[in-house]
Amino acid sequence: MDTLDIAALVGHRFPGGVRTIDHWENFLLTDCTGRDQLADDLVHPIALFHVPLQGSGTSIAELFELGGATGAGSVGLEGYDWEYFRSLREGVPYDTQGGIVSAEPLTTETGRRYDRVVFSIELTEPGGELAARVTNTWRFYREGP
Repeated sequence: MDTLDIAALVGHRFPGGVRTIDHWENFLLTDCTGRDQLADDLVHPIALFHVPLQGSGTSIAELFELGGATGAGSVGLEGYDWEYFRSLREGVPYDTQGGIVSAEPLTTETGRRYDRVVFSIELTEPGGELAARVTNTWRFYREGP
């Protein structure tokens, strides 16, 4: 995508969906961190790396396409913010919705052009309570100065 068109991404919505974290998934995620399992069906925080993307009906590949990734070294993670409003638990069907909330062309101190794209995804409990929000900021680097 040309940097002149990057602002058009703002407002793009992912399809959305419902995502339940099963016990086996939470067990494996927790185990791979080398930590003990959490009590009371609590979900390990590492689940927020992939659960929001899957639940919202998007993928890393789609995000790369939206941002116009051109190959190796053209995308960088600028930051991520995980907000917990309620504890995530196994077996809960979370409504998962999100999209692009910000997109702007910028230039590094060395003159390299990039587009900063921010997406946010929310996980809501069946009763309507917001459980968590994930906001990620990516850089899509452009060729040339």
